[in-house]
Amino acid sequence: MAHEVRGVIARSKQAPVELVTIVVPDPGPGEALVQVQACGVCHTDLHYREGGINDEFPFLLGHEAAGIVEAVGPGVTEVEPGDFVVLNWRAVCGQCRACRRGKPWYCFNTHNAVQPMTLEDGTPLSPALGIGAFAEKTLVAAGQCTKVDPSARPAAVGLLGCGVMAGIGAAINTGGVGRGDSVAVIGCGGVGDGAVAGAALAGAHTIIAVDTDPRKLELARKFGATHVVNARETDPVAAIQELTGGNGADVVVEAVGRPETWKQAFYARDLAGTLVLVGVPTPEMTIEMPLIDLFSRGGALKSSWYGDCLPSRDFPMLVELYKQGRLDLDAFVTEEIPLDGIEAAFEKMHGGDVLRSVVVF
Repeated sequence: MAHEVRGVIARSKQAPVELVTIVVPDPGPGEALVQVQACGVCHTDLHYREGGINDEFPFLLGHEAAGIVEAVGPGVTEVEPGDFVVLNWRAVCGQCRACRRGKPWYCFNTHNAVQPMTLEDGTPLSPALGIGAFAEKTLVAAGQCTKVDPSARPAAVGLLGCGVMAGIGAAINTGGVGRGDSVAVIGCGGVGDGAVAGAALAGAHTIIAVDTDPRKLELARKFGATHVVNARETDPVAAIQELTGGNGADVVVEAVGRPETWKQAFYARDLAGTLVLVGVPTPEMTIEMPLIDLFSRGGALKSSWYGDCLPSRDFPMLVELYKQGRLDLDAFVTEEIPLDGIEAAFEKMHGGDVLRSVVVF
């Protein structure tokens, strides 16, 4: 049996998105059919629409989502119909060299649904990050479903599916922020504010938010920033050093993904401090700097994929912290929009007018 539902696709590079009828098959072995309840509008979806990921058009956009499992295929044991789940794009295989070494958050063989979702004429769709959740229903690998507390607000906890988890994980999992540390976060969008919130959860005593938009800096304070720096008005490296006793921060999270902000993060960290790159650069970007600086400053230069998260471990824990009032996921949701409001949400994203627009079904 196939399900005809509404979904939002990007048919070609730079073209506006379209609301169309898509065909979603019943789940096969290892797959799950999910009725989507909410899906965040993430910058990665815009990258897909603009051809910045690959050219496998048409794309079924959306990946930062929560919903209810409607049906599962043969062999599925992780979830069952009726479960409330947050979707993830890291369905670990359990068998690759990273998983065998006990580091499944680096899984090199994550998997997606095998059957394609299609347009009405049979044209296969490429689901964003293997999810495709700007649709009333989506087909995913069962391992992409993480069961969480069903009383949680879908629009809020669905954001753990990408941006918020990437930020929290960049601070805690990749950066190893601990009690008493000083942390600087460069770039205060959804990912950067997630890193601010993660640093606060981990007990950092100084959390410095850096951005060029005063609106974003004020929001960062809500998530736990103790100091803010407007990089349009002040040299952020000097400001971070001044706020950390002249030393630089123990951990600097770069959530922009540009060479100039990466260099700022490099020089804003303490000797032997840690730099975490979680902002996503484009392929043509390069870094050139004196090799002696890399040697003499020591420490660690890391990139963070999805906040080095393990969904089965991290999602339920963070949802519980949200339920306890210790992690304000609601504050990430700027607005709730209908399925036909995504193109307008992209425009608001460009203007810095929203932290997250969330499609609610």
